[in-house]
Amino acid sequence: MSEAPSAGPGSAEPGAGSVEPRAGTSHRRAVAILFGIALTALAADLITKHFALAALEDREPVRLLGGAVYLSLIRNSGAAWGIGGDYTWVFPPIILGVVGWILWMTLRLRSLPWAISLGLVLGGALGNFVDRVFRAPGWFVGHVVDMISVFAPYGRVFPVFNLADSALVCGVLLALLLELTGRQRDGSRIGKDKPTDEAAQAGAGQRGRA
Repeated sequence: MSEAPSAGPGSAEPGAGSVEPRAGTSHRRAVAILFGIALTALAADLITKHFALAALEDREPVRLLGGAVYLSLIRNSGAAWGIGGDYTWVFPPIILGVVGWILWMTLRLRSLPWAISLGLVLGGALGNFVDRVFRAPGWFVGHVVDMISVFAPYGRVFPVFNLADSALVCGVLLALLLELTGRQRDGSRIGKDKPTDEAAQAGAGQRGRA
């Protein structure tokens, strides 16, 4: 009586511990989306700053949407509310650290939502980095151009911001949402796509007894 041929190393082995391959966004496509969003956010930020400098210099704030938004041009040496304005030089290294972290995150990137989130953060960080490096008063101590003030001019209610800041905030909020819902950079989801430790151990035990 002949024995059935044993399964080879590359054959699928049914069992409680087996995990089907995930079908999702490819690594290359996710990275392309990330950099596409980053470049779009960066270009939009640079263009709006250019027009703000051309149209709002030495001009009273422009009132929009019944006073919900004001266009008020300021040059910010620090972070929100001018925090750290005397230490402008610390911001470029921080931004470079953020960029390096995002590049590291792309190594396992296969998630479309994470690509969008990281692209927004990268584009926003680079938008303000350009200001820090190239704008007055000098290299790596440049002041960021801000122009959007909500509910009152000149940031009396909320700090004046720009499109780079908006992209950063949206990207960070999306990243927090993805973390809270268990979505991973590789496209999996904790508790749904990944087996629990008990299931993985049980599957390993069954394979060991086979």
